[in-house]
Amino acid sequence: MIIVTQKKAGFTLVELMIVIAIMAILAGIAAPNFQTYMAQRRLNGAARQVMTDLMAARMKAVSLNQKVKVSFTSDHEYEIWNDADGNGTLADNEGDDVERDIHPDYHDVTLSNKELSGLPPNPFFQPRGTAVGSTIALTNSSGLKYVKIALTGRVKIDDTL
Repeated sequence: MIIVTQKKAGFTLVELMIVIAIMAILAGIAAPNFQTYMAQRRLNGAARQVMTDLMAARMKAVSLNQKVKVSFTSDHEYEIWNDADGNGTLADNEGDDVERDIHPDYHDVTLSNKELSGLPPNPFFQPRGTAVGSTIALTNSSGLKYVKIALTGRVKIDDTL
């Protein structure tokens, strides 16, 4: 006489519940670290966005052979204007208006461009690519970043003033 035994495969309900409980505990431990990480990523992303727009403003000044000004209108918005009439002065509402708002993508980041380091608050670029330098501070709960514009027109991100 041959006895046939069936091999059972799979997991029991108790085993699955234990695995889910362990995963929930690990997720609870990791969540605060993840929130800090995301705040740092948003600050870095906003700084890169502002730097990219400033570099685009410099390229626009060179390509159009006109002065280009960046006006900071609030703690999360700025506009880029060019000297469309060619009179050598930059005024808001002149030329192409490129408006930027960082809050849709970086909701907790704020901009500040209040005469840091004795530089004017609204930078502008000359037709040759040089600039009247400025420093823009970006802040959120994870820290502070500076976007600096040198007199040569170079734009860079820095952690110190």
